[in-house]
Amino acid sequence: MPREQGQKSVAVNRKARHDYFIDETLEAGLVLVGTEVKSLREGRVTLRDSYAEIRGDELYLVGVHIPIYAEGGIWNHEPLRPRKLLLHRRELDRLAVKVKERGYTLVPTKIYFKDGRAKVEIGLARGKKQYDKRQDMARRDAQRSVERALRGRGEE
Repeated sequence: MPREQGQKSVAVNRKARHDYFIDETLEAGLVLVGTEVKSLREGRVTLRDSYAEIRGDELYLVGVHIPIYAEGGIWNHEPLRPRKLLLHRRELDRLAVKVKERGYTLVPTKIYFKDGRAKVEIGLARGKKQYDKRQDMARRDAQRSVERALRGRGEE
């Protein structure tokens, strides 16, 4: 059976961009069991309120809800279990320093399949204050009104 090529998006964490300034992103492999992969292929995953944390020398994804697979039977997985992420040692060490010293948080922004393997995009994020969120919303509203005005002018 040929392996699928390219990238297929499964879930995007839109709330991450609303709640955080994402300074940098990197790709990590995701350690899953069989029924989790099948649930992901069906597009069933929730990234809201999830984060990544460093435990010892490893990185784990916490709070990601992958529902049980309907045909899984007794081999089904725990929906909210912490899942190990795969990174190179130097990437992990660099992230650990930034999270410890500068107060960053590691937030998953996207889960996707790349060449048949499950990947997660992790963002190095700083929390936004309420006024930052309001500024972003005002900027988006202004941009929309400008686009609406330009679209209206072109019809004359």
